[in-house]
Amino acid sequence: MQELVVEDESVAKIAKALASKTRWQILKLLREKKMDVSRIAEVLNQTEANISAQVKILEKAGLIRSKYEPGEHGVRKVCEPAVERIVIKIK
Repeated sequence: MQELVVEDESVAKIAKALASKTRWQILKLLREKKMDVSRIAEVLNQTEANISAQVKILEKAGLIRSKYEPGEHGVRKVCEPAVERIVIKIK
């Protein structure tokens, strides 16, 4: 994993992604192991639709990455952390 260094307007995007309790919980879960959206929803007792929306925000911020894999009933979206550490530079 890598370090994400953010500055200027990128800080707001990262701050928004980290401001949600649900998104923070998703990040903590993914530190342990890769998970698909269905499993994340089950563990956090939330809907798949909500978790999917939260995952999109984390992806746009560059905090997680996802890929589609074959599942029991079609495809599943598997997520994993994209970074291990975030550094915010203040200029």
